[in-house]
Amino acid sequence: MGLFGNAKTPLVGLDISSTAVKLLQLTETSGGKYRVEHYAVEPLPPNAVVEKNIVEVEAVGEAIKRAVARSGTKARHAAAAVSGSSVITKIIPIQGDLDEDALEDQVQLEASNYIPYPIDEVSIDFEVLGAVPNNPEMIQVLLAASRTENVELRQSALELGNLTAKVIDVEAFAMENAFKLVSDQLSVPKDAIVALVDIGATMTTLNVLRGQRSIYTREQVFGGKQLTDEVMRRYGLSYDEAGLAKRQGGLPESYEIEVLEPFKEALVQQVSRLLQFFYAGSDFNRVDQVVLAGGCASIAGIGSLVEEQLGVPTVIANPLANMALGPRVQAHALAQDAPALMIACGLALRSFD
Repeated sequence: MGLFGNAKTPLVGLDISSTAVKLLQLTETSGGKYRVEHYAVEPLPPNAVVEKNIVEVEAVGEAIKRAVARSGTKARHAAAAVSGSSVITKIIPIQGDLDEDALEDQVQLEASNYIPYPIDEVSIDFEVLGAVPNNPEMIQVLLAASRTENVELRQSALELGNLTAKVIDVEAFAMENAFKLVSDQLSVPKDAIVALVDIGATMTTLNVLRGQRSIYTREQVFGGKQLTDEVMRRYGLSYDEAGLAKRQGGLPESYEIEVLEPFKEALVQQVSRLLQFFYAGSDFNRVDQVVLAGGCASIAGIGSLVEEQLGVPTVIANPLANMALGPRVQAHALAQDAPALMIACGLALRSFD
């Protein structure tokens, strides 16, 4: 199975992150709008997934099974994704007059120049982007490659959860796919340069889009787990208790000033650092807007703090803002989880490709 895959059957989008499995199923309504039919977020045991690599496939499979049951979905096909660090993407020029088979052979041949692993250990897929600027005889092809082992671990986890992987995508592409749903919430034109920053439990990923196409991605180790760890250490709580207290409150008054504020400052610094890397490695020295996604985007006041300190208009991603909700979906819970559902949403949209 290729990395992008093709879907026409109803799919659930399944995002396997470091701390949870997030499941989302959408249907298309009239007028090109979507409806959330099923969704669930199921926590994973600590270290079942480390920095987005599956370590304990059985534990992940069990969590998927619980998510499927809790969501009530009847769909048995899923789209999942491999993460940025385990994927090589490259835009390569290829002769434009090749038929489909010849194009595939040529991409395979070219791929071996860009991939540092033996080609038989790699799953490859590609997408034609269009003509090379100023050279109509050549086309630009987006090549995506991941070690087959990464793809197979996800397929195995899905099988244990009673799902079949129809599509294995790349997280950055899923993010780009979901970005279409937040672009009309932004205060900048469609061709603007937007920094989409996904701050998860252990990883923060920057995806810079220009004209809604991804032009740069980078990830670094930083996330909400650092806040959880500090809550555990300072207040003598277990991992589960700390996670719950973080979400539902009930911590001492000192928490805001002594723990949460320093974490928020550190988060802003991480966003700033990622942007500096982008500026240093590109022709750009600014972005027009920052969009915050991931679990940490739900921290109260984080958007205004980023905006204030970086001097860039900042919004919190809500890819589900304009969607109707199915009878099984609890609006309040969904609203809280929405910023963390960007990847799941991008994957769920693969149903309509």
